[in-house]
Amino acid sequence: MLDTQGKVVSYTLKNMGFDNIISVRQGKYFEIDINETDEKKAKQVADEICKKLLTNTVIEDYKINNK
Repeated sequence: MLDTQGKVVSYTLKNMGFDNIISVRQGKYFEIDINETDEKKAKQVADEICKKLLTNTVIEDYKINNK
């Protein structure tokens, strides 16, 4: 199945300077693969992505899970 919204988000993040994004998939939640070996740094990148693009923190909450 084609995930056009995931591709758009991935493309947008790369244009915003997030060069370490491998892929983005969207369904009930966003699944973002980040090319980072340091778990703390990966969570910081994910947090920044949520704040800058994926959520409106005034009215929405988010949670970051790792695999």
